[in-house]
Amino acid sequence: MRVLVIEDDAAVADGLIDGLSYANFESLRVATGTAGLAAVDSFRPDIILLDLGLPDMDGADVCRAIRLKEQTPIIVVSARDDEMDRVIALEIGADDYVVKPFGMRELVARIRAVSRRTGTTEADAPPTTERRFGPLLIDTRAQRVLLGSNPVHLTAKEFDLLVYLSDEPGAALRRADILHDVWDTNWYGTTKTLDAHIAAIRKKLGDPGWIQSVRGVGFRFEQPAEPRA
Repeated sequence: MRVLVIEDDAAVADGLIDGLSYANFESLRVATGTAGLAAVDSFRPDIILLDLGLPDMDGADVCRAIRLKEQTPIIVVSARDDEMDRVIALEIGADDYVVKPFGMRELVARIRAVSRRTGTTEADAPPTTERRFGPLLIDTRAQRVLLGSNPVHLTAKEFDLLVYLSDEPGAALRRADILHDVWDTNWYGTTKTLDAHIAAIRKKLGDPGWIQSVRGVGFRFEQPAEPRA
C-alpha cells in the first residue's frame, strides 16, 4: 500500500515514515500542500495522511482540492483537537481524523480500517505475519516465537504482551496503556501483574535487554546489542 504523508514537521514526519515502513507500507513525505497536491498525481497513493497546519495553505483546502478530482482515502493527522475541526474535516471529505500525539499502532490500525471501509486493499502486498528482530522471530498468525532455531514457549497473555511491545520497537510505552490494551479496557488490578509477565518473558528470551524498563514511564522493546540465544 502506498501512503502519502503531507506533514511539515520533520520530526513527526520521520516518525511516521519509520512506522509506516515497519508496517510494510510504501510511503512518500512532502512538507507543503502544493507539493502534496502534485504528489497525488505523481505518486498515486492508496491513502493520504494529511496535516492541517501546513506552511503554504490550510490542510482543509488541500482536502477540498483532492476531493475535486480524487476519492483517495484521507486521514487527517492534526494537533487540532476541537470538535468543530473534526466535523469540518469529515464534512469536506476526510475519512478519519487522528489527533496528535498518537500511537503508531493506532494509526496503522486506522489506516487498515479506512482501507477496508473504502475498498482499498493490500491484495498485491499482503501484510506479513512475521516480525524478525535479529535472532528473534515473532509470528502473529502461527502464535509462535523462535529465538534462533529454538522455540520460546510463552503463555497466551505473554505472547499478546510481547506482540504489543514489538508493535513499536524502541518506543517507551506507558504502564497504563499496556494494561489497558493488553489486559482489558476496564482493568483496575495491580501493575504487579504486568511486572510478573515482563519478568517471565525476559527469562524465557534469555536476555533482559529485549524489554527495558523506562523509569517513570513503563517499558521499551528493542533488540539487545549482543542478544544471547
